[in-house]
Amino acid sequence: MTAEKQVRRAIISVYDKAGVEEFARELTFLGFEIVSSGGTAKFLKQRGLAVVEVEEVTGFPEILDGRVKTLHPKIHGGILARRDIAEHAAQLNKLGIIPVEVVAVNLYPFAEVRRRPGVSQEEVIENIDIGGPSLVRAAAKNHRWVAVATRPEHYQLIIDDLKNFGQVSPELKCQLARQAFILCSEYDAEIAGYFDGGGEDGEGLPPILRLELEKRIELRYGENPHQQAGFYLKAGAGVPFRQLQGQEISYNNILDLSAAWDLVSEFERPACAIIKHTNPCGLAEAESLVRAYVLACQGELPPGPVSRFGGIIACNRLLDRETALQIIAPGSFYEVIAAPGFDQGVSELFTNRKGWGQKVRLVEVDPKEWPAPYRLRSAAGGVLAQSADMLAADPQKLTVVAGLRPDQELWEDLLFAFKAVKHVKSNAIVVARHRQLIGVGAGQMNRVGSVRLALTQAGERAKGAALASDGFFPFPDSLEEAAASGIAAVIQPGGSVKDDEVIRRAGELGLVMVFTGVRHFRH
Repeated sequence: MTAEKQVRRAIISVYDKAGVEEFARELTFLGFEIVSSGGTAKFLKQRGLAVVEVEEVTGFPEILDGRVKTLHPKIHGGILARRDIAEHAAQLNKLGIIPVEVVAVNLYPFAEVRRRPGVSQEEVIENIDIGGPSLVRAAAKNHRWVAVATRPEHYQLIIDDLKNFGQVSPELKCQLARQAFILCSEYDAEIAGYFDGGGEDGEGLPPILRLELEKRIELRYGENPHQQAGFYLKAGAGVPFRQLQGQEISYNNILDLSAAWDLVSEFERPACAIIKHTNPCGLAEAESLVRAYVLACQGELPPGPVSRFGGIIACNRLLDRETALQIIAPGSFYEVIAAPGFDQGVSELFTNRKGWGQKVRLVEVDPKEWPAPYRLRSAAGGVLAQSADMLAADPQKLTVVAGLRPDQELWEDLLFAFKAVKHVKSNAIVVARHRQLIGVGAGQMNRVGSVRLALTQAGERAKGAALASDGFFPFPDSLEEAAASGIAAVIQPGGSVKDDEVIRRAGELGLVMVFTGVRHFRH
């Protein structure tokens, strides 16, 4: 090759300009020629950097309003040429093509644009990047000789290697190539999802469910020590929680954390949920978080942390010092404490608690990252998908089918109980009084069995309380159990072929009964 063609070349073409000026300056200092196009070239030139525009390299102008810029042999030949094949080098020499060592590309923001309110189809289509993915795929394919940066955080990794070794290490180039192919896969899945319709806009599930997941947390084991496990998220998605301290979080911890946060998010007032094996054993909402926690603990009989010991706490408010002091009271222990934030000094309270030390895991939840368009479960060698159960009972649509309309306090207890029962495994029954969970029946094979469990836990406190069921009552026997324990009102979906018989029996027993028309099975 001629001396002119021994230039070290980098191609930079980015939509997101974060960090690109500094990256280009470092490359220039290290002797690289920067080739760029369109907005990136203009951006760098305005900042005093020497840039060779793509059309100077190709001898061909950008055309079709910028739709065709970098799609040219003088660009892709420089990226894709193998350095270990003499014939490739000869062809580059003959055609006057300079090999490319570094490619920095990020793509048009298709995912953001398609979700923009009121966006037109034309605007969405114009944000399908063509040249960018082509550059990325070419560089990633030839990663033995080309380093490809697809995120601003990659820039410094490349610069550090160039400064320390004179070239980018094979290990880093391979890692960057992997992330480049993940980006292309994600990008194409977003585009295909747009053309599929539905799914993420709440209007239905996509006809093809495209899952591109990456392991974000390596877990010690699964539900049991002999099972391998990991926590996977959509590539590039933010982890919806951040562990601040404590032992490594486990598979079962994450399951319980998910159940706890989903439950406590139902409430607008300060609320606290205590979860054991994904079912609530304590729940309350109150005028303050500390009061909600105390009530959640007191919901369990006999006194003492029998079920809640070793459970998981979720709070829907910043965890304050007063509540933390109650949590670390003698005789209690929790595996995980989750909240949207923690007051200053709270972390040290848990660290200094004798017997807890670094065991308890403090987890900060990011509510913005939590929602998912649909929920997935493996079954029969495949995947079941459904939309999240976000439907709440509308107070305006509830029907009192037996007894008189309850007073405000009992009405609030009924609504509280029906929110709670949605998060209990079927057949699910809960008993509540004064917005406090006092009885739970979960996972029984018949509904009356769950009723008996919940009433046993509630004990004498069932008198005047509200009872909620996740599904209809197929027989009056559950109502007879409830009335015998002093339950004042029952809330259930309705829909049984024996509704008339159940309603009539509720009236005979003096029970208020409310139909919601909404079922909440949780298997």
